[in-house]
Amino acid sequence: MTSFTRRRFINGALVAGAAGVVSASANASAVPIVDPSASPPEIARDEAFWRTVANNFDVTDKITNLENGYWGIMSTPVLQEYQRLSAWVNRENTNFARWDLGETYVGLRKQVAEFLNVDTDEIALTRGATEALQALIGGYNRLSPGDTVLYADLDYSEMKTAMRWLADRRGAVPVKVNFPEPTKDRQLTEQDILTFYERSLNANPRTKLLLLTHLNNWTGLIIPVTKIAAMAKDRGIDVILDAAHSVGQVDFDIKQLGCDFVGVNLHKWVGAPLGCGVIYINKDRVGDIDTYMAKSPESNKVTARIDTGTVNMAAHMAIPKTLEFHNQIGTANKEARLRYLRSIWVEKARSMKGVIVLTPDDPTMVAGLTSFRLDGVTTTEENNALMKRLATEFGVLTTRRTGPSAGDCIRVTPSFYNSPDDIHKLVEALAKITRNL
Repeated sequence: MTSFTRRRFINGALVAGAAGVVSASANASAVPIVDPSASPPEIARDEAFWRTVANNFDVTDKITNLENGYWGIMSTPVLQEYQRLSAWVNRENTNFARWDLGETYVGLRKQVAEFLNVDTDEIALTRGATEALQALIGGYNRLSPGDTVLYADLDYSEMKTAMRWLADRRGAVPVKVNFPEPTKDRQLTEQDILTFYERSLNANPRTKLLLLTHLNNWTGLIIPVTKIAAMAKDRGIDVILDAAHSVGQVDFDIKQLGCDFVGVNLHKWVGAPLGCGVIYINKDRVGDIDTYMAKSPESNKVTARIDTGTVNMAAHMAIPKTLEFHNQIGTANKEARLRYLRSIWVEKARSMKGVIVLTPDDPTMVAGLTSFRLDGVTTTEENNALMKRLATEFGVLTTRRTGPSAGDCIRVTPSFYNSPDDIHKLVEALAKITRNL
């Protein structure tokens, strides 16, 4: 009873971007072509290439947007695909959903698993990393009353809330530890972070669950997850990893991190429509996460560990086109470009009076997202005022972040459509702001 149109969607569109469902209009911009002989650092400085990339994004001209950490703007090819699929799902309605939705999601999960280099039966699609991580934290069932669950000030707010909730849900003892902060004259090192976690775990010997954030949204610090996870494993501690900002911004392999439970976003640095995330559970550890609100309690499937209800099907069905465009650029090239753009303003800011950059220049510890703080300016009100001044007086959009224990800060997050000229606007703004400090 399945129609030819629907069958073509399942068998063809997940590979060809729904071309068999609705006719695709020609992309307005050229496809970015990576020079295979060039290294990522060389490509990062190839402005002709990045202008081609930028031409695939329809960006507001109202302000220079250096606040791209909230979510990632879709490229024009992805946006077109999403719009076409939205119209198609709306038209086909339950005629599609009742017959073919399940098989469609099998194909989607397969492509996402291949992108993440994990097995298909180790993931399920979610509406974002927050949803995935809440299910992992709330569902983790290897805690006994009195066990410690450890998290840090640089973890995401909703995850910190979920860790504290384990006191009610499992009788656990939540403990928050505060990251060391850099100073004007000294950057953090990897050893600083390893020492911080070793001391934190030694001080909390009953720890059974550790939350780690690969690349945190407050300052942009990348932590050595593999080494910390091994440290935790030696103590019999499980790790839940927040990879919301690292996937697509940093080139890495989830399997090599040594974490069995991971939450991922696809709508930040990969460029999918809003509402696209992934929950990952190592296939040997699925039973350590409860099924969602007792859904199918005997199930050994990852999909039973999350229940999002009716999702934005078109958003998820646009993931193949998203991955196609992302792969045309390449994660390593995205990482190098973002780090290069960061370096332009950070190099200047480090020499400015009163500016403290909150991430180190070690390329293993930072990518594009980086925050700064003016010396002594730590309140929400003061940083809101600074954020507004950058926007209204200088035409540069940043954002204030509240989370680090030492106080609020300003986050700067370029994207792939930004140019060095955009970054120089921030440099000029900071130079004027700090001139009289």
